[in-house]
Amino acid sequence: MKKVEGLIWKACFNNRWMLAAVLVCTLASCVPPPEKKVWDIAWPLPPDEPKIKFIEILKSSLDVEEESGVAETLFGTEVTRIMKPYGIAIDKEGRVYVTDIGKVFIFDKKKKKFGRIGDDPGTGKLNLPAGVAVSKADGKIYVTDVNIKRVFIYDRDGKFLTFIGNKEEFLNPIGIAVDDKRMRVYVVDSKKRNVRAYSTDGRLIMEINKTKEGDNIFHTPSQIALDSIGNLYVADTQGFAVKVFDPEGNPVRTIGKLGDVPGAFSRPKGVAVDSEDHLYVVDSAFNNFQIFDKEGRILLAVGRSGSKPGEFILPVGIAIDDEDKIYTTEQINSRVQVFQYLGEKWKKSHPELAEKMMQPVRKEEPAREKEKTE
Repeated sequence: MKKVEGLIWKACFNNRWMLAAVLVCTLASCVPPPEKKVWDIAWPLPPDEPKIKFIEILKSSLDVEEESGVAETLFGTEVTRIMKPYGIAIDKEGRVYVTDIGKVFIFDKKKKKFGRIGDDPGTGKLNLPAGVAVSKADGKIYVTDVNIKRVFIYDRDGKFLTFIGNKEEFLNPIGIAVDDKRMRVYVVDSKKRNVRAYSTDGRLIMEINKTKEGDNIFHTPSQIALDSIGNLYVADTQGFAVKVFDPEGNPVRTIGKLGDVPGAFSRPKGVAVDSEDHLYVVDSAFNNFQIFDKEGRILLAVGRSGSKPGEFILPVGIAIDDEDKIYTTEQINSRVQVFQYLGEKWKKSHPELAEKMMQPVRKEEPAREKEKTE
């Protein structure tokens, strides 16, 4: 009797899988892939000429890997999503590195691959990574970890190489930048209120932390960026400003102050510089990023609070690649947004695409036009 029941169960089981297979084949042939919505959003609004244009959003492995088939949709496949992104960097080949809880994710759109580093067991395992920077000279990846209190160094393939930082050298290493010309690595420590410059082999070169009078330069420094001549731009989050230094650590200027008007800050975090040395500053409280010229004059603000494209909730990181694409991280929306700066350099190197992208759009957020008319 038990043998008969077993044969019946096996037959039913096989039939279910045969039916599922038929269903998969039917769906694969009949159901077209869903169309990806295209958002046409630019800043500033017409009639002004657009300068910044929204491109896309990166949230998971599906945004770079080959599109999954119907079978994978029905029966499940491994989809890795970023959860709480913080730091971001782009290498010379266009790979996007994003720090998250316990690892660094890598989006490689050219090769359609999604990877990670720092989560394998062993000496190179990360705990709570924050800042990330990539050398364009040799492809080495530098990651700060605020719990382990060190800078981890990996080769371009993600193999752990070594650390920067001995015991108690850092309290909260967070921001990081690489100066390939001078072969330096700059590390921001928010609790020690300093910026330290190291050689690429880990030798301390200098420290920026005090004025000539012995006062603290920073209140709570967080992230750092370099311009084309090696000047340092350090976001002082609770100092409500970006402080600029020359390559030797001498003060150049201070940009911004506490306030709620354009050019002021509430919680400045991420900083980046484009090919024309414009400064971009993410403000986690304003839910936007602001753009300044070389002298620190405000040019444009991009974004507002929300979860749609071009909107932000708790943005923290920003990076700009060699093509003047702008990448931002958001901790609440758990995503990376990508924008294009429509600068003169980019327009000359991409004339056909520039002509298309320079066409004015009606609204910053097209979907809201309908809401206003109802």
